[in-house]
Amino acid sequence: MAITVILADDHKIIRDGLRTLIESQQGMQVIAEAENGRETIKLAKELQPNVVIMDISMPDLNGIDATREIVNSIPGVKVIALSMHSDRRFVSGMLSAGASGYLLKDCAFEELAKAIRTVVTNHTYLSPMISDIVVKSYINKSPETTTENAPSLTAREREMLQLMAEGMTAKEIAAHLFVSVKTVETHRRNIAQKLNINRAAELIKYAIREGLVTL
Repeated sequence: MAITVILADDHKIIRDGLRTLIESQQGMQVIAEAENGRETIKLAKELQPNVVIMDISMPDLNGIDATREIVNSIPGVKVIALSMHSDRRFVSGMLSAGASGYLLKDCAFEELAKAIRTVVTNHTYLSPMISDIVVKSYINKSPETTTENAPSLTAREREMLQLMAEGMTAKEIAAHLFVSVKTVETHRRNIAQKLNINRAAELIKYAIREGLVTL
């Protein structure tokens, strides 16, 4: 039985290349493509793939929050991050969200094929550079960093912040998420309070740092 795969990346040329390479492998089949996190979640719930290949930096809903939703709501689906980002914040974000693998986009295709086969057997696959980052992060973790009270946004607040950082108005966000403008404004105030940030430019910088949006 073929390993079924969904490709999530906002660049069509990358999806086309991945589809060609994956379908050249015996026993693998790409069953859908998505260009943002929200569409990926919808397709994953409908099609129940074995594996989702997930980019991190996508519009509408980023790969970290999409991964968290997929892993929590669809038992058995494995997510592999395929990203240009090797920053520790992105790696830890994806792994904390439940990803079973993390590779960089400049990896050889043979490594991606190996990662797909590895995660479907309930094992984790990290490319060598990513493994090094994870190990160093663990070794260098101090009591101060583990107890640090970093601001924690809810999934809905992260979703709102991403849309704000992408330039949507409160009215546009309300229409997009099927909520009231008042609800959006309430979330915006809560976000500003939690982060102690009131200026829009600083909120955008925070969203970029957290991997919610990219430049």
